[in-house]
Amino acid sequence: MGSPRTSASSAWRFAQRAWDLLHADSAQSRELAERALAEAERRGDEAALGWARLASGFHLLYYGTAADAAEELGRAEAHFARCGDAAGRVLCQAGQARAICRQGDAPRALAHVLPLRDEGLRALRPDQRGVLLNTIAGCYSALGESAQAFAYMFEALRDAGSHTGGGFDVVLHCNLSHELLQIGDYEHALLHVSQGLARGQALKNPRLTSVLWINRVIALTELGRAAESLPDIAALLALPPDPSGRGRMAPHHETLAIAALRAGQPTMGRELVARAWALGDSVPPDERLERACATALLALADQRPADALQGLVPMMSEAANDLGAGGSVRVRAQYFGVLSEAQEAAGHVTDALQALRQQQRLQRLQSQLASRARYQAAALQSEVIRLQQRLDRHDAHRRRLEAAREELATANTELRHQVAQVKALQQALVEQATHDPLTGLFNRRHLNDALPTLFALAARDAQPMALAIIDLDHFKRINDEYGHIAGDQLLAAFGELLSGHCRRSDVACRYGGEEFCLLMPRTDAAGARRKVQSLLRRWRAQAFDLGGLRVDGLSFSAGVADTLLAAHSPDALLKAADDRLLAAKREGRNRVGVAA
Repeated sequence: MGSPRTSASSAWRFAQRAWDLLHADSAQSRELAERALAEAERRGDEAALGWARLASGFHLLYYGTAADAAEELGRAEAHFARCGDAAGRVLCQAGQARAICRQGDAPRALAHVLPLRDEGLRALRPDQRGVLLNTIAGCYSALGESAQAFAYMFEALRDAGSHTGGGFDVVLHCNLSHELLQIGDYEHALLHVSQGLARGQALKNPRLTSVLWINRVIALTELGRAAESLPDIAALLALPPDPSGRGRMAPHHETLAIAALRAGQPTMGRELVARAWALGDSVPPDERLERACATALLALADQRPADALQGLVPMMSEAANDLGAGGSVRVRAQYFGVLSEAQEAAGHVTDALQALRQQQRLQRLQSQLASRARYQAAALQSEVIRLQQRLDRHDAHRRRLEAAREELATANTELRHQVAQVKALQQALVEQATHDPLTGLFNRRHLNDALPTLFALAARDAQPMALAIIDLDHFKRINDEYGHIAGDQLLAAFGELLSGHCRRSDVACRYGGEEFCLLMPRTDAAGARRKVQSLLRRWRAQAFDLGGLRVDGLSFSAGVADTLLAAHSPDALLKAADDRLLAAKREGRNRVGVAA
């Protein structure tokens, strides 16, 4: 990156520092870029001019217009071409691809940046590679290809770690949480928001923080916890709309309005709806749909269902259309959910049911998107083969050309690293797809896959299989009295209890909320009851410190059934256990019921 003379110049050092601070301290980054530019122009320092304009161009991507950013990055690329700086040139072209994507042409942006990948892996430092990989991920995300987007985001996050990424890892947590929102994995999105906010405390970049707040508002609203998002809404509204705050990014007033109205704050919701409409009609389709939803929710809060429908119904065809590039399944599912509420409030039961079915169709599409992202391992298999073939070719070439031994050995090491990264990504995606992040147990999706298989094996081998559904008693009271953090602490502790006292053949899952499901092959209902009663005794014996208060004597209720008693289908087995769980709760909780 420049000759020794250039590398030692103060202009070059200012420009490099401006690039390194781009995400950690956006204001200082801009000041250093301007200082480097002024000094480099006096000296005719091409490398320093390139890096100063590169930092300035990326700053404009965040706080200016895409057109201005592309123009500045084009100037930077010309400087890098004249001084032969390959790393700077690749980063310029990646920034230009981002500008193209921001202007709404994701296919052209991907075609522009994807050919840079192999050259970038050779020319860029690990933290710089993260910028390139994240740009590729953003193009795939804009095209609705979440599986590919996740692959590149996770690889970028590994390269741009917290110690080397200069705050860029916070950008990646923003993007990962956004992508998880699109496929409906709201709890996992909250985890990335929390990690991003924790890292962002050390940065001076309110724009990144604001994106994380918006993502948290969306996740909490979708999870039915909109009231928890009110502090984030207040903080967002307090940020100035300039480079000292959020910059030229969408204000998302319609998103905040929906959260405020769902949280029972009609006054705040009314103000936010007015702000959303003040932006006029030149807003993207997703924002138009969300604005219509916010307006309808405000009308419903005012007991005006007819007005709510008047704003929603004209947009039905737009919401029902097949998704194109950039369209959000989540937003469309939200639209039909609000439409169903409005139809029901207006007494149109048939239309409400039809809207609800549309919402369910879109939620199924979300699940399909999530499934493709979970099993990215299969989608990346061809990439592993391609990289392995390249490795084999380089090995053969090394044997033929002894003079190039050292250079080719370096290339082989890099390729093996790429293969290991892809394989690690495959494993990580499968793990995320089948496990609950809070308890470490399998999740309900895995249960849906495993139960039919184990049920069929039990029938084939003429061996019983027991199923238990466990519900933590009075869990809502824990959340109400001690808060959701305390509730999460108890859920995690119960997950550890199940993990530590199950056989290797048992399958322990978080069924949803405070409910858990335990599959026990080669076990009948009586044996399962003894097992679960033992778990109940252990749970009752545990004590917890919740906010400085000791809580003990906790209990749960459970229902047990086996395939000898419910042999028709997996659903029948689940229902039999669930019926016994309900009976146990009616009988006073703190007990294990068995299907007769």
